[in-house]
Amino acid sequence: MKRVFVPLIGFAVLVAVLAAGLRHDPRRLPSALIGQPAPSFDLPGLGATDKRVSPQVLRGQVWILNVWASWCESCRDEHPLLVDLAARRIAPVYGMDYKDERAPALQWLAEAGDPYTASFVDHSGQTGIDYGVYGVPETFVIDRAGIIRYRHAGPLTRQSLDGVILPLVRQLQHEDINGS
Repeated sequence: MKRVFVPLIGFAVLVAVLAAGLRHDPRRLPSALIGQPAPSFDLPGLGATDKRVSPQVLRGQVWILNVWASWCESCRDEHPLLVDLAARRIAPVYGMDYKDERAPALQWLAEAGDPYTASFVDHSGQTGIDYGVYGVPETFVIDRAGIIRYRHAGPLTRQSLDGVILPLVRQLQHEDINGS
């Protein structure tokens, strides 16, 4: 009789573990960087390789970092939202072209529209690793002091943009203006 219960108990434990895993939203991956300074980098621009971008240059403003690549289908899905976001001029959006080739990236932006205040190239992927990027696309909100306040893994949706990211950006801009 005990031989019958051992496999059933094992199966029940396996089902419980899998069910617990399904309750977690994969876009809500934990990040040890929330509340920490944005990792430093000094990367060449996508269009103008002689122009470089770093978080230190962006201090003093609330900004959005979108990690993308021309080979990424999910990036193509979220791209219209980024174009719309850029048109609203709520906060500058900077793009990190991740493990991509320059020519296809430039061609894609020329065809689909370029929502980025500036794009820079992380050809090796090291900066993405420093930011804890699991895969593209990922989006970060960084405050005026250079602190990462939010990370969104996966493609943006209208709900994530309007319901989470933009309210946070407005809150950070308001807090910074009022000195709190």
